[in-house]
Parts: sequence; structure tokens; C-alpha cells
Amino acid sequence: METKSAAKRGMQTRDLAFAALCAALIAVCSWIQIPAAVPFTLQTFGVFLAVGLLGGKLGTIAVVVYIALGAFGLPVFSGFAGGLGKLLGPTGGYILGFLASALVMWAAERMFGKKLPVLAVSMVVGLLVCYAFGTAWFLVVYANLGKAMTLAKALSLCVVPFILPDALKIALALYLTRVLQKHLKV
Repeated sequence: METKSAAKRGMQTRDLAFAALCAALIAVCSWIQIPAAVPFTLQTFGVFLAVGLLGGKLGTIAVVVYIALGAFGLPVFSGFAGGLGKLLGPTGGYILGFLASALVMWAAERMFGKKLPVLAVSMVVGLLVCYAFGTAWFLVVYANLGKAMTLAKALSLCVVPFILPDALKIALALYLTRVLQKHLKV
């Protein structure tokens, strides 16, 4: 049995198992996609649910594990892709934006607590940060390829079509967080 002081020193095995399960959940969510310039996937839903269920610290660890697995070449990204090439490609900024989203949600939790309205607002702000990271990276990649891309065009391809689906993902993640937290003792 782990003592309270041991628990304060580090994470418990159970915490790491939950983080690993949520990293796997994000991977599975990435495989469910509708092709587009930036594929429509459930990755953001997985990120929101991971942080919602596990809290900021463990949820962020789950996102880091997910990104690291993909960076090392495991096919956890959309389209069963993996590797640094995917992170350095046009959609790589959105993947890195997942980490920024998780960090925003963790910061909100630390500042304002774990109430559901705080989580909802932090998910929306996190999504906006993800959009910003992803769109900026998308523009950089296209510029480096010598292709012309305006901010308005990038937003029309990479953000506008995803606003409503992402709002639905946030609503579903909030609902499932509320329902499942009663059964998980994370």
C-alpha cells in the first residue's frame, strides 16, 4: 500500500495507466476521420476528454505521450500516420496545438479549479489556441513550399469548417467527463 507521502512524491502506477489509456484513446480518435485539407478527426475530442477526466497534469501527460508515440513513428496520427514528417507537415501545428490546448486547460484548472464551467471555457480557449498554432504552422509550411496562402484562405480551409464539429466535440467531452468522473477515482 502506498503511503500518502509516497503519493505526493510522484505519480502512482494507476495514474500512469490512466494517462496511457487516454493516450491510446486519442490515437483511436485520430483514426476516425473524414478526409479534407486538414482531416476531420476526433483527436480534439480525445484531448478534451483526457484532460477533463484526468485533470490538467495527467491529461497533459497523456497528450505528450500521444505526440511522442507519433513522433517516434508509431501510426497514431490521422490516417494511421506517424513520424516527424507528419509533425513537420501542414497539419503538424494542429497536433502540437493539442499540447497547447491541454496546457491551457491545466492552467485554467490550477487558477480557477475543476468546476464544469471552468472546464468548458478552458476547452473553448484551448481549441482557439490549437487553431492558432495549427493555422500559423499551416501558413509557414505552405510558404516554405513556395506556395501562396493567405490567412483568410488558411482559415477557410483549416478552421471554419471545423468550428461546429469541434463545438459538438466539446459538448460531448463535457457530458462524458461529468458522467464518467463519478465512476473514476483519478
